[in-house]
Amino acid sequence: MPDFSGLIDQWMGKFALIEDRINASTFGRVFRLDGSGHPKTIRGASFFREVRAGLTTFATMAYIVAVNAAVLADSGGTCVCPEHTAPGCPGDPSYANCQAVLKRDLITSTAALAGLASIAFGFFTNLPVALGPGMGLNAYFTYQVVGWHGTGKVPYQIALTAIFVEGFIFVFLALTGMRQWLVRMIPATIKTACGVGIGLFLTEIGLSYSAGIGAITGGFSTPLAIGGCPAEFLDDKGECASHIMTNPGMWIGIFIGGVFVAFLMAFKVKSAIIIGIGIVSIMSWPRNTPFTYFPYTEAGEERFQFFKQVVAFHPIQSVLNVNEWSLQNTSGAQFAMALITFLYVDIIDCTATLYSMAKFCGVVKENGDFPRSTIAYCTDAMMISIGSLFGCSPVTAFIESGAGIAEGGRTGLTAISTGVCFLICLFFAPILASVPPWATGSTLILVGCLMIRQVININWQYIGDAVPSFVTLAFMPFSYSVAYGLIAGMMVYVVLNTMIWVVVRLSNDRVTPSNWHEKEVYDWGMGSRDVPGWMKSLKRKVLPARFQTDDAKDGVELVDNDSAMNAATNSISRSNSAEDQKDEEHVVESRPQARVQAQFQTPDQSQGQPLPQPQPQSRHRNCSLPSLD
Repeated sequence: MPDFSGLIDQWMGKFALIEDRINASTFGRVFRLDGSGHPKTIRGASFFREVRAGLTTFATMAYIVAVNAAVLADSGGTCVCPEHTAPGCPGDPSYANCQAVLKRDLITSTAALAGLASIAFGFFTNLPVALGPGMGLNAYFTYQVVGWHGTGKVPYQIALTAIFVEGFIFVFLALTGMRQWLVRMIPATIKTACGVGIGLFLTEIGLSYSAGIGAITGGFSTPLAIGGCPAEFLDDKGECASHIMTNPGMWIGIFIGGVFVAFLMAFKVKSAIIIGIGIVSIMSWPRNTPFTYFPYTEAGEERFQFFKQVVAFHPIQSVLNVNEWSLQNTSGAQFAMALITFLYVDIIDCTATLYSMAKFCGVVKENGDFPRSTIAYCTDAMMISIGSLFGCSPVTAFIESGAGIAEGGRTGLTAISTGVCFLICLFFAPILASVPPWATGSTLILVGCLMIRQVININWQYIGDAVPSFVTLAFMPFSYSVAYGLIAGMMVYVVLNTMIWVVVRLSNDRVTPSNWHEKEVYDWGMGSRDVPGWMKSLKRKVLPARFQTDDAKDGVELVDNDSAMNAATNSISRSNSAEDQKDEEHVVESRPQARVQAQFQTPDQSQGQPLPQPQPQSRHRNCSLPSLD
């Protein structure tokens, strides 16, 4: 009888040897893998681990290939209604044929854009965050700006031009430090609440029908309703008319994709999430089962016909570089409104997601920034403009990246692996786009469980911080938007704390709210820490040495996976107040230390050199912080 255990150990040893060689190569040094010899090596990062994490992120994001194409196809794209037809061309065969080609074009565009954006972002930033056309933004683009089948006020081509311009505005904001300042002006407790809210948002997505196990639905008499019924028992309102919690696919997703994966994670089994997604997907492909992904319905037959192709590539025919640079068919006001709305929704959505993913990685410093933030924002902005040339809505960072981070992703190799999978999806879209939503729903719930642990770091002691934080984390899942949740929390924060400040100021500090001393110190001013790294480098080259401040480069290392998952428990939410206290103590103690050192200098050491004179202490700290770019 062959020794399978020894054979497996032999193969595992070979894989470990190959991995060690890759880690020690120039390739590993570029991504700072463990064992590469780079001075800022990322502890615990290894080649196969990063690839595995990238596959996990892709498995949770693969649904966007079909969903984004379906949503954007509702805009009508470049299809034109024949004359003397009703708005939207309902029932017109030629328009329906055009839409079928449009949907295939958008499938190719989505996969290509997500692949290119993720690869570029991973290479330039070395962060495990994948990019792709945003799901909330595509709905706004289709149903609010362009309108269903082009019935809106802004044509499809003009809307794409607005997205193209938006990307370059983002580049300007990032290069001038304005986008970083917008991040830092958000209170630390609100930013922590964003991570918790995104965790709840992911959980809601994982429980839904569209991209999850289907345990809940949107209710009519109540905001949410219990679901779990097979799709044929959903009524016109989207609620389960009967057979509640009897869907076999949901239970397979719960026990194999959820409970079994959590069991494997408890024993630190590698690729636990991929194993769960793969088992559920393979079980759901046979047609003669009650939980098949290809039922004998019109939608199921369409999916099965696409699945049978296995290998297929559809070139883009109708949406590539169709931007309209003239505003003849629309008003300048409508164009400006679409541009401004895209700007504020996208900048808040992407900024909050990037910050939360960086914090989940454990790389956010006490000053609220993360490594290569300027490059990250610029890469995201350029991909927004490039995405418009592919006919897609704005590109953004995906919160599903948290699944790859939970699997052990620490470097840009995770994002690159995800991007490569999307490019492969261009040719194997029938297979990779056939992962059922209940295969990935429990994964999103598990990631939400990991992210919500940050809730203990919110400043619950002071009501001026607690209420806005709660509004932020609650509004994100219930509004189904990261951007709207952050807007709601900031609005409550500003109004509530302004009212409190007025009372305290008018009473000359005699009337203060309860736990006033527990409030988080907030500074929204733009100081030298908000200046991008390239500006600081230019200043060092242009200005004489005596006019320069001492800005040391940060040596930031990503933590290992276990630490990343526990970072929320060990970090301090009120970092601003702690930082202020530390800096004030440093200012007070550094001056006497300098004087003591000067007094103990020997005559030889001090000869010909004037003793350092004590400088008057300023009440304001020097806020210059090291660059992270």
